[in-house]
Amino acid sequence: MTDLIRLTNVEKSYTRGKEKIAIFDKLNMHFEQGDFVAVMGPSGSGKTTLLNLLGGTDKADKGEIEFDGKRIDNLSEGKLTAWRAANVGFIFQFYNLMPMLTAAQNVELPLLLTKLSPAKRRDNVATALKIVGLEDRAKHRPREMSGGQQQRVAIARAIVSDPKLLLCDEPTGDLDRSTADEILSTLQLLNRELGKTIVMVTHDAEAAKFAKRTLHLDKGKFNERELAA
Repeated sequence: MTDLIRLTNVEKSYTRGKEKIAIFDKLNMHFEQGDFVAVMGPSGSGKTTLLNLLGGTDKADKGEIEFDGKRIDNLSEGKLTAWRAANVGFIFQFYNLMPMLTAAQNVELPLLLTKLSPAKRRDNVATALKIVGLEDRAKHRPREMSGGQQQRVAIARAIVSDPKLLLCDEPTGDLDRSTADEILSTLQLLNRELGKTIVMVTHDAEAAKFAKRTLHLDKGKFNERELAA
């Protein structure tokens, strides 16, 4: 398998008042194309920061981040935005759906930034909703759907532009066990059948079992045994 993402000597810190808090110090790691990785660890260990770095929504202080063999850490904001729109889908704990829009309209939102024709956008939306099993809910608004259905809409929105990478931040944290397992099975399908590379932050050990491997993050360091798995 080839590497989709590679981090080399990445450093990241934040300033809180007069205190400088180091998150990562010379972090080296990689994710292969088609990987499905669960990232676990205590609050404040850097899990969400890692997702933000991978998705280009935050910048490293030092080091290199490569995606598909090309550096993204030195891109301008404009080029980074375009790269993100083409390559990354985000899925969050809270679905971030627009309440006044239908499921189909919510899914279409990322495509409004592209040059696709309205007809092509409709085709892509229909395909994404079918993949997550919600083709019959296209005209429903969020308030007319369950939490699990709303998260499926959010997943459809994340995959509608056919990104290579899905970044999931506690995607089942607001759902009951049965519904959570349905969502995780959908992520497994996207990984196994469509080849999506998935990095999922979770506190839930049961959720982590759906991934191919689990990395444990603590104080900016990954468990070496898990990294080698």
